[in-house]
Amino acid sequence: MNKTVVIDVVGLSASLIGTHTPFLKNYIQKKNLSTIDPMLPAVTTAVQSTYVTGKWPSEHGIVGNGWYDKEDCEIKFWKQSNKLVQSEKIWEKAKKTDPDFTCAKMFWWYNMYSAADYAVTPRPNYLADGRKLPDCYSHPAELRDELQEKLGQFPLFQFWGPGANIKSTQWIADASMIVDEKYNPTLSLIYLPHLDYCLQKFGPDFSKISKELIEIDQVIASLVEHFEKKNARIIILSEYGIAPVNHPIHINRLLREQDMLAIRVERDLELLDPGASKAFAVADHQIAHIYINDNSIINKVRKILEKIPGIELILDKNAQKEYHIDHARSGDFVLVADEGSWFTYYHWMDDAKAPDYARCVDIHKKPGYDPVEMFMTSKLRAAYKLLRKKMGFRYVMDVIPLDATLIKGSHGRISVPSEFCPVIITNNSLSKRISPTDVSQIIWDNLN
Repeated sequence: MNKTVVIDVVGLSASLIGTHTPFLKNYIQKKNLSTIDPMLPAVTTAVQSTYVTGKWPSEHGIVGNGWYDKEDCEIKFWKQSNKLVQSEKIWEKAKKTDPDFTCAKMFWWYNMYSAADYAVTPRPNYLADGRKLPDCYSHPAELRDELQEKLGQFPLFQFWGPGANIKSTQWIADASMIVDEKYNPTLSLIYLPHLDYCLQKFGPDFSKISKELIEIDQVIASLVEHFEKKNARIIILSEYGIAPVNHPIHINRLLREQDMLAIRVERDLELLDPGASKAFAVADHQIAHIYINDNSIINKVRKILEKIPGIELILDKNAQKEYHIDHARSGDFVLVADEGSWFTYYHWMDDAKAPDYARCVDIHKKPGYDPVEMFMTSKLRAAYKLLRKKMGFRYVMDVIPLDATLIKGSHGRISVPSEFCPVIITNNSLSKRISPTDVSQIIWDNLN
């Protein structure tokens, strides 16, 4: 099989390629750039799963970055097991064809316990005293130690949160080249998250994101140069583009006003109790899954949803079939925000009663996605917390604001202007617009 690399540049769209990305601007002149139709949901885990399986969420089961586990009665986000993806992956198919085929998954999601030969993914180290240390997980296990010996500790706090910057993306790129030099995998899947941060914070505002565009352009250039020397077939793509937004929809607060939510009070703070709720929302960028524990109120819930400004689509289980998101994991309703809107997970009515995790970077405890984690209330407060950490005192890094209006960019919906659609750049002559399910075949064609 032909040596192939897929470089996933998160948030890349045609609107961003230009003055601030000189390498990409020149590169596409010699290649073919096509637009990928956004899929539902246009979020990382779902899109990546479609790209490596060629199947829709209705088949592979990844209906969002998180969903409600009806058996555990828990909302689970950012899980890692590749066994959650319920369709054959491209590396599994390739191994059946070519026994010499190998695959490296560098930070692509659902990274753990797959049949890929080499893999690295973020994985904090949680200590018994409550501390969270930056770290990563690898297969084989010793690869983590080798990479961190050469590159330093994986910069987890620069991968997500208010400190997110180019350091994490550069580390991933450098690690990918080290893995390639050592193992020479047939297929490399490389995830570069850098643009996700600035685009969600500021939207496509060049006055605020030009520095980040220059930085990611340089990282892409270094990877392309490396893999061109290896005569690899190179595919550059994105999962989604990020469009401007200005209207957060506090969907759980609205359901709470209609007596749909069950709230537990712990230490005077309010926690969502999904298993005891009549209906609740799992918010994920511009989509939200509505789960209903009492089937007798489905029509009542629909009527509530129909009155909420900013919702473009309300998809029941039957309507979900048209959008290829009908699955046991999807909500009784799937909501899609209109242009300019997105969904928060907020369920409290008074910020003084917000749960303690609301003001922290905590992607697993929060019952929904929270892009506001990229902002910080006060650098002075953060410095004080870090000082307590260094002195050996217990601390809570509660520095995240509760102001959803800070977010200026989002994704997830499918009716997106072409300039904000995801793209694919290859040597292949492709149609101007392709389906997301076509990407797997394009990768396969390059391998063969």
